[in-house]
Amino acid sequence: MKITINSIEYSANPGDRLLDIAQKNHAHIGYFCGGNALCQTCYARITEGGELLSPINETELEILSTNLVKAGTRMACQATIEKPGTITMVSAIEEVKQMTQTAPMQLPLYMGIMGWEAAIMLPRTIAMQIGRIQEGELNLEELGRDMTDALVAAVASVFQLLFPKLSESKKEADSGGHQ
Repeated sequence: MKITINSIEYSANPGDRLLDIAQKNHAHIGYFCGGNALCQTCYARITEGGELLSPINETELEILSTNLVKAGTRMACQATIEKPGTITMVSAIEEVKQMTQTAPMQLPLYMGIMGWEAAIMLPRTIAMQIGRIQEGELNLEELGRDMTDALVAAVASVFQLLFPKLSESKKEADSGGHQ
């Protein structure tokens, strides 16, 4: 099956999480917490094929406002493909990138709306996350490792963008000069 993330088409399978597909393909999507439904950076607006995904779960309902849910927003770390078909999505971070390039004057309004939508959910989100910790669903040690891994991957990506020749030299050295 096909999934389009930020206007680029990728292959996917039922059972795949949207975040895992994005990570595997280096698609522009946030995931600072390593996919543990904590950082809220993996918001994605589903524009086609939302019915092919897992139903919105309790974690998402405690984090996403009613307005975001109505707009088709899902958390890529929580949404899983359940049925074959075509899915199209755009990540919140890609929306900001596109807006910066095409209509930067709209950014303050967008940030205000997204900030408000997060703020109205904050008490419920905090209570839910405390409950996840108390129930052992959210292990702080594992979360620390996942966040460290996500940070290392982000730094590596930035390094590759800023210094592509050095990145290629390192790959070549790591492979013993064989491609």
